[in-house]
Amino acid sequence: MKAIRLTGRPEIDDAFEWAERDIPTPTEHDVLVKVEAISINPVDTKIRKAGSMQDIIGWDAVGIVEATGDGVTGFTRGDRVYYAGDIQRPGCYAEYQRVDARLVAKAPVNLEIEEIAALPLTTLTAWEGLFDRLPLTPHPPSSIYQDESDDDPSSKATSTPSIHNEPKTLLVINGAGGVGSMVTQLAKQLTSLKVITTASRSLSRLWSEELGADLVVNHYHLVEELNTAGIKEVDYIFCCHDIADHWENMVQLIRPFGSIVAIAETEKEVNINDLQQKAASFAWEFMFSRAIYNEHPEHQGAILSRVAQWMDSGDLVSTLSEVIGRFSVESVQEAHRRLEKGTVVGKLVLPMTPTHGTL
Repeated sequence: MKAIRLTGRPEIDDAFEWAERDIPTPTEHDVLVKVEAISINPVDTKIRKAGSMQDIIGWDAVGIVEATGDGVTGFTRGDRVYYAGDIQRPGCYAEYQRVDARLVAKAPVNLEIEEIAALPLTTLTAWEGLFDRLPLTPHPPSSIYQDESDDDPSSKATSTPSIHNEPKTLLVINGAGGVGSMVTQLAKQLTSLKVITTASRSLSRLWSEELGADLVVNHYHLVEELNTAGIKEVDYIFCCHDIADHWENMVQLIRPFGSIVAIAETEKEVNINDLQQKAASFAWEFMFSRAIYNEHPEHQGAILSRVAQWMDSGDLVSTLSEVIGRFSVESVQEAHRRLEKGTVVGKLVLPMTPTHGTL
């Protein structure tokens, strides 16, 4: 099969090249997927620059099941599936990918493949941050009745009752990015929270508003704009940007006994003691942790299955912002280049093609 591999050189123009690889064989709990489209995430750029144990990266894909391991149930050859996968395994910059079936779900049927490819990693990160890390409980959209059965891993892991009376307020920092876009939708559709997002440009403000944000404020003037809106404190913060850049504002804005969840590491120093007086909690969300530590990876498959229903019903929408070209070294480079500029809204997607010279 053809794949795009890392060369080991971190600069974008020299970082990728075509490679030939054997088509992987699924082991007991795996599915082999013929990839139809992928999405590029900021984690891809970080791993490219830092180096990786894998020379094929990428963790957002939709494709067709080609084969299954002996222990796999629920999937058959020909099923269209979507997934983020496992950072410890070769990624989706390739024609075929071997994935743990527990991390996989059948894809929405009413969306185009490009729309589906934009979803898995950010959806899982948003869901786990909101409902596994914060004391929030998801409620199905009013258009859908779903039995919260005891054998549903997603239901089990996310149904811890909130210790606060809703409605409460959620602040999403970097609300127009890939994760922030899904946080906004999930919070609006599945909770009664008032959702406030940050965005500094007219395009990103409009994007966030269209996804349901109740209020959009400029992160450069965050406290001032919230105060102008009559908001002195917020109950929850979901930070999708370097925490050090926003630490002082978060410490000031979080209410006593409130909760903060963050996804982006920092190389700067922050003082966690700043939250002590308010008895506020801070948690990290890292979507790959379940696969790395084998901590109920089936939870992610259950989340994606549930979200696929809500995508098909129209309660949630894809965060695809642009298809930037067919899968090629040049398109991958362009996606990395745009993500590093920090101005992308939503998600960038690359569909595959069998045409020689592109794939």
